[in-house]
Amino acid sequence: MSLVYEGYERQYCELSANLSRKCNSAAVLPDGEKKKQEVSVIQAGLDDADVLIRKMDLEARSLQPSVKATLLAKLREYKSDLNKLKREVKKLTMPNSNQPAHEDLESGMAGAHEANANQRDRLTMSTERLNQSSDRIRESRRTALETEELGVSILEDLQQQRETLLHSHKKLYDVDSAIDRSKKVLTSMSRRISRNKWIIGAIIAALILAIIVVMYFKFFH
Repeated sequence: MSLVYEGYERQYCELSANLSRKCNSAAVLPDGEKKKQEVSVIQAGLDDADVLIRKMDLEARSLQPSVKATLLAKLREYKSDLNKLKREVKKLTMPNSNQPAHEDLESGMAGAHEANANQRDRLTMSTERLNQSSDRIRESRRTALETEELGVSILEDLQQQRETLLHSHKKLYDVDSAIDRSKKVLTSMSRRISRNKWIIGAIIAALILAIIVVMYFKFFH
C-alpha cells in the first residue's frame, strides 16, 4: 500500500474521531454563541475531512488495480461515515435542536440515545481504523528498515569485492612487471650469447688462418 495514502488515512481517522467527540459535546450545549462557535469549528473540520477524502481518492486511483479496488471500497465507507456526521452537524444548526417539545420528549431522548450509540460506534470504528493504519505504517517502516539493512549489507559485500579486485589487480601488475624484467634479462642474455658466438667464430677463424699460414711456410719454404 502507498505510504502517502496511509498518511492521509491516518490523518482522516484522527480528524473523524475528533469531530465525533466535538459533535457529541456540541449536542448537549444550549442554543447560543458558544454552540455556534463549536458548530463552526466542526464544519471547518468537515471541510478538511473532505479534502483528505479527495486526496485519498486520487492516490488510490493511481495505484495498481488489485490495491485500488480495496482502497476505493474503504473510501466509500469513509464517505458514508462523513455524510452521517454532516447530517448530525446540520441538525445542530437547527433552532432548538437540543430542546424538543414536551410531548416529544420520550422520542427525542430515544433518538438522542441512538445518535450517541451511532457516534460511539463510529468513534470505535475510527479508532480501529486508526490502529490498523498505525500497524500498517509500522510494518512499512519495518520493511523499509529491513530493506535498508539489506542494502547496507550488499554495499559492504560490494566494497569487499572491490578491495579484492584491487588487490588482484595489484598482484597482476606486479606479475606483469616481473615478466617485463624477465623479458629484458632474457633479451640481454640473448644479445650477449649472440655476441659471444661472433667472438668465438672470429677466434676460430683466426686460428684456422694461423694454421694455414704455418703449414704454408712449413711445406713451401
